[in-house]
Amino acid sequence: MTQQSLSYRDAGVDIDAGDALVDRIKPFAKKTLRDGVLGGIGGFGALFEVPKKYREPVLVSGTDGVGTKLKLAFELNRHATVGIDLVAMSVNDILVQGAEPLFFLDYFACGKLDVDTAAAVVQGIAKGCELSGCALIGGETAEMPGMYPAGEYDLAGFAVGVVEKSKIIDGSTIVPGDAVIGIASSGAHSNGYSLVRKIIERAKPDLDAPFDEVDGKARTLADAIMAPTHLYVKPLLALMQALPVKGMAHITGGGLTENVPRVLPEGVKAVLQKSAWQRPKLFDWLQKEGGVAEAEMHRVFNCGIGMVVVVAREHLAEALAQLQAAGEKAVEIGAIEVRQGDEAQTIVI
Repeated sequence: MTQQSLSYRDAGVDIDAGDALVDRIKPFAKKTLRDGVLGGIGGFGALFEVPKKYREPVLVSGTDGVGTKLKLAFELNRHATVGIDLVAMSVNDILVQGAEPLFFLDYFACGKLDVDTAAAVVQGIAKGCELSGCALIGGETAEMPGMYPAGEYDLAGFAVGVVEKSKIIDGSTIVPGDAVIGIASSGAHSNGYSLVRKIIERAKPDLDAPFDEVDGKARTLADAIMAPTHLYVKPLLALMQALPVKGMAHITGGGLTENVPRVLPEGVKAVLQKSAWQRPKLFDWLQKEGGVAEAEMHRVFNCGIGMVVVVAREHLAEALAQLQAAGEKAVEIGAIEVRQGDEAQTIVI
């Protein structure tokens, strides 16, 4: 008896679907092209030439995912913005060291490739890159039968940027008296979603019910929860060109109290005044429905501040004016003070 000839498709991998996805995403990637790109999507490796304007270029790299926010994307069938989240988590991270994002690579893994879903995700990735001035020059789509449940996928992203060696921002010049600026987040960004999901499970809310209003547009609770991570790249690169920025902290996992200390030198602390900014309704809802302690809120969520910037007090007014002119909701949220003994390096009062 002759055995039936098996194909890769019989094993659950559809090469044609993968090719169709590449064809679908090429126009999105093309919109992200910038100086330095030496090849398009489809090669074995992505080629990028470091811009010649840098005399002593230092490459800065970062990688991240979207976390369990993806579980909500699957449940709500919302795939168009998680790609923006993916880009933002990496480019915002390398930005805080003064780096200009140059290019981005993505990794999309699933059990069975749904071309429409994957294309929506990658279109979001391309949008995030476009908003960051960062080229999407490559990636990997992995179809792995049996590894993921039907309708689910995983995402990872990798960003590479460059900074002049003499202009690396590491917080070493921060001193008592410096001003702390907070720039508004667009929501919970991509952090704390295991707790968000636990709260949703307990509260059992109507996610499609009207919830709040942003810039005159009504939103549902699902809209608020799935709002994509804000990209800070262009306004902060412009700010760094205009005046000395001493330190920056991207408020990701660990919230305000765990991320701000990462940029502070020994002997100082940041004292933040929570009354200085208006906390978005989403965080009030999460705290109430989850019975979350205030300290835990500041340790898990950004609570409305997605990026912290430290400048000398004499540059505060100029920095705020420039950020606000660029459309950012930026306010002074605190100051740098002398740290005594084993005091916490960031205190929210």
